Amino acid sequence: MKAVVYQEPFTVSVQDVEDPRIEDPTDVLVWVTSSAICGSDLHMYEGRTDAPSGLVFGHENTGIVEEVGPGVASIKRGDRVSMPFNVACGFCKNCLAGRTGFCLTVNPGFGGGAYGYVSMGPYRGGQAEYLRVPFADFNCLKLPPGDEHENDFAMLADIFPTGYHGATLAQVGPGETVAVFGAGPVGLMAAYSSLIKGAATVFVVDRVESRLRLAERIGAVPVDFSKVDPIEAIREQTQGDGTDKGIDAVGYQATVPEGEEQPAIVLNQLIQTVRATGMIGVVGLYVPGDPGAPSEEAGRGELLVRFGKLFEKGLRIGTGQANVKAYNRQLRDLIIAGRAEPSFVVSKELPLEDAPDAYARFDKREEGYSKVVLKPGQAKAA
Repeated sequence: MKAVVYQEPFTVSVQDVEDPRIEDPTDVLVWVTSSAICGSDLHMYEGRTDAPSGLVFGHENTGIVEEVGPGVASIKRGDRVSMPFNVACGFCKNCLAGRTGFCLTVNPGFGGGAYGYVSMGPYRGGQAEYLRVPFADFNCLKLPPGDEHENDFAMLADIFPTGYHGATLAQVGPGETVAVFGAGPVGLMAAYSSLIKGAATVFVVDRVESRLRLAERIGAVPVDFSKVDPIEAIREQTQGDGTDKGIDAVGYQATVPEGEEQPAIVLNQLIQTVRATGMIGVVGLYVPGDPGAPSEEAGRGELLVRFGKLFEKGLRIGTGQANVKAYNRQLRDLIIAGRAEPSFVVSKELPLEDAPDAYARFDKREEGYSKVVLKPGQAKAA
């Protein structure tokens, strides 16, 4: 089958790789109809992780079940399904507690597994024609048959639940004010989710004009940090108090307006922006090792965070990747009911063969490439 394969920093290619097969009785094989390129894929693409050459990318996958293992009970051939980017067993201590992003079974010695991601287990990604899904009864979310809402459902594997997770970590509630730093797809989903949860005002901080326009389109207040100090701008609009809640949707590759990387800047800005006793949700990616870090300390994942100010203000902070299974059924049903349309972030649909060019353009933040959905199954569908 064809798949998007990482070769070296800034280089991916579409290659022929071995077809996946049923390896365990609880597996299914899925024909992939949509697989989105994620901002976290760029960390590997840019060489900012220890991703090995030959890794098949793709953790935002939707498709049709083609083959079913003999131990699968609830999923059948022909089912249309979404797969959370978390690979999870469903029966370990963390899975039973709803923390499926930190499954203790699927990646021994590490809390959590994922498709096509460095250090997240042996699971090939879905930027390919087919995908093996382990523990399928647990990991496959059934979708209505047909092709309606395809791009909306494509957001269910990661960014919509991740944005919702950010709002949940921050405990966003009705009538509150929220500051979201980062207007990439996850940041926009965090802002969108905050509005779904009833927030009165959501500020979205970024410097990319097209992203800020999208934030304004969904009812958020855009703040361009290349033109104003975002802390002061938000305080001025919150009677000097700051916001009730904050969400970091940027992570360790945050930059200042001049372009210099400062890995802790967004965390420190949120500590300043959120009012005393508020909450911060962190879903932007931070890593324990960064080969391209701007300092030796940052290379070890050690950041200069203003912890004294965090303590002084009595702020609470929640971190970690999304437990997609905790949210994806409810978010699916919001889509079906017409209450949510997360596909507003999708900027382009492309065949699998265009992935190398799409990665290069996305990495340069070219307009029109903010959220690309690859369609590996286009030829088969035709």
